[in-house]
Amino acid sequence: MKRIGPWSVTRRPGRLASGLLAAPLAFALALLPATAAHADTIRAQQWGLEALHTQQAWRTTKGKGITVAVLDTGVDATHPDLVGNVLKGKDLVGFGAKRGEQSWAEHGTAMAGIIAGHGHGAGNADGVLGVAPEAKILPVRVILEDGDPARKKARATRGNALAEGIRWAADHGADVINLSLGDDSKSAHPDPSEDAAVQYALKKGAVVVASAGNGGEEGDHISYPAAYPGVIAVTAVDRYGTRASFSTRRWYATVSAPGMDVVIANPDRDYYNGWGTSAASAFVSGAVALIRAAHPGLDPAQIKQLLEDTARNSPAGGRDDSRGFGLIDPAAAIRKGADVPQDDLRAVAYGRKYFGPGPTESEDDGSAAWAGPLAGGLGAVLLAAAVVLWRGRGGGRLSFRPGRRLGG
Repeated sequence: MKRIGPWSVTRRPGRLASGLLAAPLAFALALLPATAAHADTIRAQQWGLEALHTQQAWRTTKGKGITVAVLDTGVDATHPDLVGNVLKGKDLVGFGAKRGEQSWAEHGTAMAGIIAGHGHGAGNADGVLGVAPEAKILPVRVILEDGDPARKKARATRGNALAEGIRWAADHGADVINLSLGDDSKSAHPDPSEDAAVQYALKKGAVVVASAGNGGEEGDHISYPAAYPGVIAVTAVDRYGTRASFSTRRWYATVSAPGMDVVIANPDRDYYNGWGTSAASAFVSGAVALIRAAHPGLDPAQIKQLLEDTARNSPAGGRDDSRGFGLIDPAAAIRKGADVPQDDLRAVAYGRKYFGPGPTESEDDGSAAWAGPLAGGLGAVLLAAAVVLWRGRGGGRLSFRPGRRLGG
């Protein structure tokens, strides 16, 4: 994919008092030529949907009746790709950027689109299509965007927002809780209130999914909430099925999902090409929504093991720290789930163990069977960036903020 324009920049998330790092995805911006602005360009670049066999899964369900809580920076419920799919949520920060401002709901809207975008236009053929396009999004604002001037205040006063948000989501009908965020700094440590909130949600029947961390090139530090017991921790792979270099390698890795060159929606009505285990987590949350819709009687532990048992492109030996048990396959999980009695599966229990071994020695260089066809025509250069794919009629102001990539 040819980049047009000289600009390149990344966004650096700040830290909440609890140590959580927001995950707004690193951005490098480039405007595509007008000839590339056709709607088909967006849908054609959503390689992750094909990789996850969503067309097969959609023969059974598209997620209708399932609620996915997105604990993030907020979600733009008026985005054309999300209208009607976003429920009334909760703002647990209580201040910061407002609708229409640059630093409002960018990351959360991107994740919601990956999970439950339904597209727009004639036949919904335009824009972003999510993994579970008939699921509902329950937005819970627990962090602020990178460029929000109120971040300093949030760091000082709202460090408990994540734990509160998890409990609130579990109490308000969330079937799945997506946590595309985390702290993978050197000083990261488990927070008892967050851990307790995760266990509370699991006991109430909510599946908790989190990004494994983007520290693969910065020491593979343990990331929370991904490392809490019972969480489905998601690593990122590229369109060739290979672990993304930034994706953290740790003992808690459960499965992998697309995390490179992922098309994302934005409140400014532009579309971007982004990377991160944030996106990978959202793909898995969408997949879990499909499984729950097809098999509502399965509990979180059963769904977690289903994902492990049906993963494709598994590492040698069945699992490693780079990609967990392999690439998720929601269609296969739906098929296998039909044969699973509710009491047959048990979760892999970590007990109170938080600090496991470091990353595996060998790098994962295996490629998936779907890699070749998907890569054709898209080029071999994988950008650790986000690129403007299409500018809506309303346009949108782009801001450039230097910094290094962090977060989920």
